Amino acid sequence: MEKIFDSNDFPAGDALSAWENVTADTLMPTSFKLINIDVFRGWFSTMLLGAVQVSAMGYSSFLTRRTPKLIRASDPEILALGVTNSGPHVIEQNRNRAALRPGELLLFESSRPFDTYADGGNILIQFPRTLLPLPACRIEQLICRPLPGTQGMGRLLADFLTRLGEDGTSYAPHDAVRLGTVGLDLVTATLAHFLEREDDVPADSRQRVLYMRITSFIEHRLDDAALTAGEVAAAHHISVRSLHRLFQQHGVTVRSWIRGRRLERCRRDLADPLKRHVPVRAIAARWGFPHAADFTRAFRALHGITPSDYRNQAHQCSTQAGTPSQVPGVPG
Repeated sequence: MEKIFDSNDFPAGDALSAWENVTADTLMPTSFKLINIDVFRGWFSTMLLGAVQVSAMGYSSFLTRRTPKLIRASDPEILALGVTNSGPHVIEQNRNRAALRPGELLLFESSRPFDTYADGGNILIQFPRTLLPLPACRIEQLICRPLPGTQGMGRLLADFLTRLGEDGTSYAPHDAVRLGTVGLDLVTATLAHFLEREDDVPADSRQRVLYMRITSFIEHRLDDAALTAGEVAAAHHISVRSLHRLFQQHGVTVRSWIRGRRLERCRRDLADPLKRHVPVRAIAARWGFPHAADFTRAFRALHGITPSDYRNQAHQCSTQAGTPSQVPGVPG
């Protein structure tokens, strides 16, 4: 994510007009009016992922309006799907009115007028309408309707957007395009799920989303040392052979992927000053390594340093810097 707007960078009287210009260039032209405040406060970060764009933002309360005149002046012909992070949000479009709660998803479009009241923050994924491989008449049914983002496909999409919203990584062009494809796949699968039209999703998209569903399932069960490929396959109604083939398409085995994620969880806990009192063996067991010697060998093979030495160096770095830090040379 690249921060492209911060109200602190502008004189108080200029912040709202600067925000209006940034959102017009990055999202779509709209007009803004402050509600019960005199000075606008907000920030805006964005990430270009090929034809897809993800934006994260926070703001003080305002009304925004996209009028027919603004649409005639400039229409990027995009669909946008947002997940509400905090605060009240109310939007009216397509003869629907949605009052959103944190965690809920909402789909809207640039080609029709809308009115919004917003105060808080959200994360938005937007893309050309023509890229969504679902019938327009079906999509119409979901415009400006609150969609649950705390379970099932909605949660998978919301988690994906939240992680991107917190991501400060600079991606190579091909990596950004790949992330955009994944994001569009998740949007497609999520909307198809709510429409009960999963068969409309292209086969290659279904495979990519299945991989995302499975890896998310595993992430939430990394602390289960007894987790097996059979359990993972059964939970997703596929054979173990199909599971292995799916991971092979991504250049990894099921076992190596699980092991890598567990080692990363251990690395994070070892570097966390709040967990410095927790024994290394307890951290290892917490993330699926019941045998301390096996964990030490695996950690040293990956990072070239023992877990204890890594923890000591990470602690020294954080003490010197005054903030938590990773060991130099070891990926964070």
